[in-house]
Amino acid sequence: MEEREEEILKRINKDKLPKHIAIIMDGNGRWAKQKGFPRIVGHKKGVETVRKVVTLCGELGISALTLYAFSTENWARPKTEIKALMGLLKIYLQKEIGELNKNNVKLRAIGRLKEFPDQIQELLNKAIEATGKNTGVILTLALNYGARAEIIDAIKKIPASEIEGLSEESFKNYLYTNYLPYPELLIRTSGEFRLSNFLLWQAAYTEIYITDILWPDFGRIELLKALINYQDRQRKFGGIL
Repeated sequence: MEEREEEILKRINKDKLPKHIAIIMDGNGRWAKQKGFPRIVGHKKGVETVRKVVTLCGELGISALTLYAFSTENWARPKTEIKALMGLLKIYLQKEIGELNKNNVKLRAIGRLKEFPDQIQELLNKAIEATGKNTGVILTLALNYGARAEIIDAIKKIPASEIEGLSEESFKNYLYTNYLPYPELLIRTSGEFRLSNFLLWQAAYTEIYITDILWPDFGRIELLKALINYQDRQRKFGGIL
C-alpha cells in the first residue's frame, strides 16, 4: 500500500535537508505518448508538477531549486514542438507571478537568455523583477542552458590579470549560478542515468537520485522519498568518514 504523505513527512529530518536541489525534469514526451496525447500535453502536465515541487520546497524551507527547463540542445527538436514550448513558457511567465509571490518565491534564470525571442526576454525580465523582493525559495529556470556553454562563457569573462591567481572558488564567481550554493542533491526523473550537460561544474560532489517516475507523475511524495534517500547517505567529498 502506498505510504501517505503525512507518514513520509514524519521521517523527514529538517536539519539534514539540502539547501539547493537541482532537477532534470525528464519524461514529459514519453508520458504523453504512453497516454496517446500530443507531446505538448505532457509539457503542460509537467508545469503542474513544477508548481507542486516548488510549493513543497517552500514548505520545507529549502533555499534554492534549479530546474532544467530548456537546454541548448533542445533547439534540435521539431519546430512545432519548440513553438509550443515557447508558447507554454510565455503562459507560465505571465500567469505564475501571482502564485510565486503568494509563496514568497524568487524567480531567476540562467543560460544564454539573449538567444530567446525579445518577447520572452521581456516577460522573463518582468517576472524576475516582480518576484525580486521575495525571500523564500530561489527558483532558477535553466533556459537555453548547457553546462559546457556556461563554462565557456565563464572563461570569457575572466580578466587576463586574474588568470594566474584563479582558483576553483574564484572561478565560481563567473558561473551563471554565482548567486547559489552548489547543489547537494540532483534528481533526474524517467530513469535515465546521465547529466545531459547540466551543472557539470557545480555537481562535482552532488548526490544524484534517479527515479523511473516520469516528470508529470513526480509529485510531493516522490520528492519526499528523494529527500529521505539523500538524508540516509554519508557525504565524504573524497575523504573517509
